[in-house]
Amino acid sequence: MFPLAERMRPKTLDHYMGQEHLMAPGAVFRKLIESGKSTSMILWGPPGSGKTTLARLIAHVQNRTLFQLNAIDSGVKEIRETLEKAQKTQFFDQPNPILFIDEIHRFSKSQQDSLLHAVEKGTVTLIGATTENPSFEVISALLSRCQVYILKPLDSQALLFMAKDAIQNDELLKQKTWVIDETEALIQYAAGDGRKLYNILEILALTEKATEIHITNEIVSDAIQQNMSRYDKGGDMHYDIISAMIKSIRGSDPNAALYYLARMLNAGEDILFIARRIVISAAEDIGLANPNALLIANACYQSIHMIGMPESRIILSEAVIYLATSPKSNSAYLAIGMALDAAKQFGDLAVPLHLRNAPTPLMKNLDYGKDYLYAHDYAGNFIKQEFLPQEISGSTFYSPQNNATEIKINERLKEWWGNKYTA
Repeated sequence: MFPLAERMRPKTLDHYMGQEHLMAPGAVFRKLIESGKSTSMILWGPPGSGKTTLARLIAHVQNRTLFQLNAIDSGVKEIRETLEKAQKTQFFDQPNPILFIDEIHRFSKSQQDSLLHAVEKGTVTLIGATTENPSFEVISALLSRCQVYILKPLDSQALLFMAKDAIQNDELLKQKTWVIDETEALIQYAAGDGRKLYNILEILALTEKATEIHITNEIVSDAIQQNMSRYDKGGDMHYDIISAMIKSIRGSDPNAALYYLARMLNAGEDILFIARRIVISAAEDIGLANPNALLIANACYQSIHMIGMPESRIILSEAVIYLATSPKSNSAYLAIGMALDAAKQFGDLAVPLHLRNAPTPLMKNLDYGKDYLYAHDYAGNFIKQEFLPQEISGSTFYSPQNNATEIKINERLKEWWGNKYTA
């Protein structure tokens, strides 16, 4: 039997809960769906906010064929095969099919590139779902062809309505008598996630033997605590456990990091998925405080790719301990974020003439490359000159943090640039 969350999936727009800013009667987005003219879009929102349900409803309301891919399981080959199937379903009197891609942020650039022609040509209407900021995770060429809609965590009113609807109408749940005495714990543990809410109700239905079930804060808390060891690598716990491991590394607690690593290994989690997150953590959380961390993380990824389990558990353990016990710095993470903001804010500022490439006589006549100072011709391989566009001269994106390695970097920058880039 399907999980409760699947059994309770809405079949009409009127039964879709939450996201009133998009789905309230008369809202622009809802009118667009009902008109049958919706274009390619990215649905950006947290887990359990209704992205998959919304995609399916759009296909149902607009009477379109729906093709669905999950970015975790699909490569370029699967994408091309699906697009070929979509092409074959097109007839003069039918709208183009919808291609729904869950977790589209997990697609590589080449995988996203493979979608461009079909979206541009209108072979499919793309609906991508993501929990990550699409500005950073979806290539600009694809993003420019999609409208982004933001879904919010479900509020307490929506969650309570969904809970009452489930206990009254689900074939299994309504076999018992439910009494809602307290709702605080139910709302707290659901945390704006409809799927988590349904999981809690299902846990209560399975663990409570009595025919009458009282929902109280204590009963909900006890049921959740007793079932924390469950791990569904295709569901939410998959993200909760990897998040806990990364945050333990960031917090310099090797014991906690190892515990969550063990939880994932016991559950049969994809070891390459774990290793990829370790690589990200090495760059984001350890960064320039210990640049060797990224080398260790990459070596870990390559090694387990060759070795496999069970020996890879030792390699992962070494990498996790090394990262957790390393000094921490997120200066590189913050620096690129600030640089991206500046690039977006100021647009395409002109590159200073002396930095431009001059491969032709015409460009040289236009002073491209004129007065550029070749650093290696000077003492210490350094000479002061301006590298940023004039409009943002002196902008500081990278600020060294207070660790042994970056203290030395800061001293070097001050020696070179004086107070120009004072942290």
